[in-house]
Amino acid sequence: MVSVNRSTIIEAPIKNVWDILRDFNDHYKWHPSIEKSEIEKDKGSTQIGSVRNFNLIGGERIREQLLSMSDIDYCLRYTVIQSDISLKNYIAEIQLKPVTDEDWTFWSWNSEFETPKGKENELSELVAKEIYELGFESFKKKYNSNNNVPIRSNLNSREGDLECSAIILNQFGAPEQLQLVKINSPAPTANQVRLRQTAIGVNFIDIYCRTGYFNLLTPPGILGMEAAGVVIDKGADVTHLEVGQRAAYACPPLGAYTTVRTLDAELVVPLPDYIDNITAAAALLKGMTAEFLLNDVHSLKASETILIYAPAGGVGQILCQLAKDIGATVIGATSSREKADIAISVGADHVILPSEKSLVDQVMELTNGAGVNVIFDAVGKDSFSHSLAALSPCGHLISFGQASGDIGDRDISSLSSSSATISRPNYVHYTNTKEKVSKLTKRLFEAIKRKIVKINIGQKYPISEVARAHSNLEARNTTASSVLICE
Repeated sequence: MVSVNRSTIIEAPIKNVWDILRDFNDHYKWHPSIEKSEIEKDKGSTQIGSVRNFNLIGGERIREQLLSMSDIDYCLRYTVIQSDISLKNYIAEIQLKPVTDEDWTFWSWNSEFETPKGKENELSELVAKEIYELGFESFKKKYNSNNNVPIRSNLNSREGDLECSAIILNQFGAPEQLQLVKINSPAPTANQVRLRQTAIGVNFIDIYCRTGYFNLLTPPGILGMEAAGVVIDKGADVTHLEVGQRAAYACPPLGAYTTVRTLDAELVVPLPDYIDNITAAAALLKGMTAEFLLNDVHSLKASETILIYAPAGGVGQILCQLAKDIGATVIGATSSREKADIAISVGADHVILPSEKSLVDQVMELTNGAGVNVIFDAVGKDSFSHSLAALSPCGHLISFGQASGDIGDRDISSLSSSSATISRPNYVHYTNTKEKVSKLTKRLFEAIKRKIVKINIGQKYPISEVARAHSNLEARNTTASSVLICE
């Protein structure tokens, strides 16, 4: 049997601290190792016997049951009933006591558990440092002394650099050019924030930057535009984020492939409680893209029929779901029956697959020769001509990606045969101000909350396996979103 005992002093009254800790389902709000948590079977979060089901940032799933709670003794006990970590017969106790000299709180956190033979030191260290000590540190940062409110920006930023792990692109080329190294993340300046990142989104733009197709980075450098994590510290002028708060971003400059990042705070958004970090890293860039495509580039109407290329991909799945909520008829075009089934599951009315009939013939057959009103084309070179031919008169082709290459030079006079409109939106132009990002994320978060959109995560990789993530995405062997998990 292994015993772990840790304690600390919280500079706040015991009743304030207890009001937070007694909620058995509130730990994800202050503990950075916890992604999301829910109480099973509609029980209350302070009800004896209730079970909280949660995920750690590494993806491990744990179920814990509340055994006892005393509002008189400021004490609660709980046990692990299911865990992806090898902790057996785990029973823990949280005990609070007042500090007599000050209106502060003494907090002890103790547990006993069994481990596989030879794992005693490793797992006791894990519990002590990554659960108890990290929890104490985060709790102190999140709640101000004596008033139990989030720490405001008038507190001093944490001084000095923080060592972290990052993926460096040494030179343009294959995925093997991505190497895991140690770097330092500097303390934030007045308008910056420093995040301890837990999940990083992998997007096709990362491949374009890795190969040098997009001129957005000069090696050696760090790729990535999208990540989610916890605010470590912030500059004095940052007012929309709090220390200890979960936040995410999907914006330039590149540099998201790192476990700690310091960046300008303007386009970083706080996350609502109902969106965990992994979901945010999978959803933000793709979801904002889908939102501006359907609302700003083209205001989709319920009467319209649309064609979506790659409907089983990250952007494609969100487009399908949002378009169906609007009431449009959705046709997907994909490469396999497996991906077609995924597209149908997220709202596509029809799916076109490679066959003896061309894409254009299949579209015309489905639309009784009318063609489609709008096409969302992320493929580029290989699909462009087919897309133009599949449009209805006065149709709108939105070319927002180039997975197969650039469309090259085109003669716009050919568009007159159908009075077609072509758009080539640039993500940055729709997301380069706080106001634009706020508008897009408000719509996206509301769609997720109302279950109009479900964010599906097809692949999760440790950050050290970023090369494999790139290879799979580049080969189109992925579905939905891909996410790197910070180790």
